[in-house]
Amino acid sequence: MSEPSMILGAMIFYPGGEHLASWRLPGAQPERYLDVGYYRDFARTAERGGFATLFIADELYVWDRFASGIDHVVNIRTEPFTLLGALSQVSEQIGLAATVSTTYNEPYHVARKLASLDFLSSGRAGWNVVTSASDEEAWNFGRDANLDHAVRYRRAAEFIDVVNGLWDSWDDDAFRYDKESGYFADASKLHRLDHRGEFFTVRGPLNIARPPQGRPVLFQAGASEAGRALAGATAEAVFTLDGGGIRGAQALYDDYKRRAAANGRNPDHLKVLPALSPIVGETQREADEYLDLIESLTPDRLSLDWLSHYLHFDVSSHPMDEKFQPDLSVPTNQVKSVYEQIRRVVGEGTFTLREVNRAMLRRRFLAGTPDRIADWMTERFTGGAADGFMLAFSSIPVGVEQFVELVVPELRKRGVYTGEYRGATHRENLGLPEPSSRYA
Repeated sequence: MSEPSMILGAMIFYPGGEHLASWRLPGAQPERYLDVGYYRDFARTAERGGFATLFIADELYVWDRFASGIDHVVNIRTEPFTLLGALSQVSEQIGLAATVSTTYNEPYHVARKLASLDFLSSGRAGWNVVTSASDEEAWNFGRDANLDHAVRYRRAAEFIDVVNGLWDSWDDDAFRYDKESGYFADASKLHRLDHRGEFFTVRGPLNIARPPQGRPVLFQAGASEAGRALAGATAEAVFTLDGGGIRGAQALYDDYKRRAAANGRNPDHLKVLPALSPIVGETQREADEYLDLIESLTPDRLSLDWLSHYLHFDVSSHPMDEKFQPDLSVPTNQVKSVYEQIRRVVGEGTFTLREVNRAMLRRRFLAGTPDRIADWMTERFTGGAADGFMLAFSSIPVGVEQFVELVVPELRKRGVYTGEYRGATHRENLGLPEPSSRYA
């Protein structure tokens, strides 16, 4: 049996690239965010590199709480499943996944949308489950504030259960299409869900056949205790943030695997994919200078507002070059994993606010030569810290093109990445089994 191959995914978040200021970088093309050809070229480049997944991140609001969210960057984006439907026709093998909020959607809509994409793409659909973390999203859906963190995750667990049940509405051979007899479907192979729970009442059945993969691949990015618990019970791949060096990454990897096992699952069927934003240079100096450029293109006000957003209080009045030691003992109702990263950086108040902003920006990127980046990835893959990586590029299309041309050959040379597709479906290319229907 051959050694397992590293899994690679490619993520699109902001127009132009991974960072708030990526759109200003040379070669970035933020004005093309409504051009399907922009995403088609990205998908085809990633396919050339053997990437298993193309992931479109999504949010349901404009980041306008702060003036810089309009003046310096706007989180504009296409509706992801409309886009992925189009990409299903101009790509061949890469998995197509996007964010769907379980707080501001209904299970029936989501089950139908994802099943449709799975058919359009011949079994390449994926769903990144999020619970939504910003009050701005609540304001667009009739609420004054977001649901409490614990409530959001209870709702998400029930949401996933309902969607999985709806996908099993029809047995795989339920539809006969028998013109001679006049029978379109076999009623004995139809299953009504009749779900009644804390958040949802859903009769079913779904008005589309069972998806080609049985169920589209389920991704998740929650790193809080509630998020990890949900991932251990339901997710098939998780995106994680930096775990604080390789030891932290190993501990996080082991934690997710233990949680899967505790839920009676095979730990190999939960893939751990840390986020990685590479900056590739022919020399280390070239890569470092590019990172310096990103920093220089990021207005101070934008950095301050980004920090204020995640801390949930305005830090802009604090002098940039004085020690920054806020009270971070109060739990946040927003993204807990980012909040914890900020807490670690702030530490005992030894950094100025400018240094905190600089550290938070720089911990997002790995700048280096193709050799160095490949070595870093190989160490984590072979050292039990990752099953692969979800790559968010500093600039699009430049970043993904550089990675495929320069880093992928180094990974192949090290024997940790084949760059070849294992099968026809998203599940096959992630090394995941096809689930049986609950009615089988």
